[in-house]
Amino acid sequence: IKNLDAKIPLRNFVCITGVSGSGKSSLILQTLLPVARELLNHARKVTKVDGVEITGLEKLDKVIYLDQSPIGRTPRSNPATYTGIMDEIRKLFAQTKEAELRGYKIGRFSFNVKGGRCEKCQGDGQIKIEMHFLPDVLVSCDVCEGARYNAQTLEVRYKAKSIADVLAMSVGEALVFFKAIPMIAVKLKTLSDVGLEYITLGQNATTLSGGEAQRIKLSKELSRKDTGKTLYILDEPTTGLHFADVDRLTGVLHHLVELGNSVVVIEHNLDMVKNADYIIDMGPEGGNKGGLIIATGSPESLAAGHEKTGS
Repeated sequence: IKNLDAKIPLRNFVCITGVSGSGKSSLILQTLLPVARELLNHARKVTKVDGVEITGLEKLDKVIYLDQSPIGRTPRSNPATYTGIMDEIRKLFAQTKEAELRGYKIGRFSFNVKGGRCEKCQGDGQIKIEMHFLPDVLVSCDVCEGARYNAQTLEVRYKAKSIADVLAMSVGEALVFFKAIPMIAVKLKTLSDVGLEYITLGQNATTLSGGEAQRIKLSKELSRKDTGKTLYILDEPTTGLHFADVDRLTGVLHHLVELGNSVVVIEHNLDMVKNADYIIDMGPEGGNKGGLIIATGSPESLAAGHEKTGS
């Protein structure tokens, strides 16, 4: 990209399109994102391109980049711990009569510290068997049978379910189970809204796909207090998604825009592109022949004039 001027309208759903290597990521992830992080999030050690001028960022208060990197690299990370649902569930179990009688505090229901966890697997639910010349093998713990907690902790029940039973529930099941607890129900609802009602609360973070991890991050942002001045940047969020899930995700992104936020998406998927408010098409080809803006405007105006631009 050289000597390029681009206008990105705020409070809109903007799609950056173009062939691979046409400069989409260079424009957004290497030019806009570092400057926005430094100015809005006060980030240090930002690697940014020299000679970039961006005006209008003062109308925003923070930038959030939602990528497809894992939400955690160990079996201890799961959707419940990442979204903060786990803390609320532990509080709930600590308030039961059985827990109060036994003197169990909130820490008893954590699988990361001694006390409530199974000590054989140290709360992992799995035991790693090291193999010579082969990858390590994970087997279910023979003491807790994958429940992560010791027998005494599992005797404490809320609505006839132990904490291990709750972690084994899917988001959809948990939403029905906790509908009377607003603090938990709100966070579960956002997970359901982004199309993740099938994942279990205690699912190992390393088994989640990139698209699932990205949508868990999106749901965490949705459950926070909204300022209406946030810039969201997503890089190909529809990768590996079914058409119905793409539709849902588009709905969630439109909801963010309705709240006054700005959404910028780098995308190839036409189902998402046609739902954008504004499109910036990069091209004309990849590599050295790319880095130019071919066309900008609404999907309708681009479709009407595609013969002229070839976009």
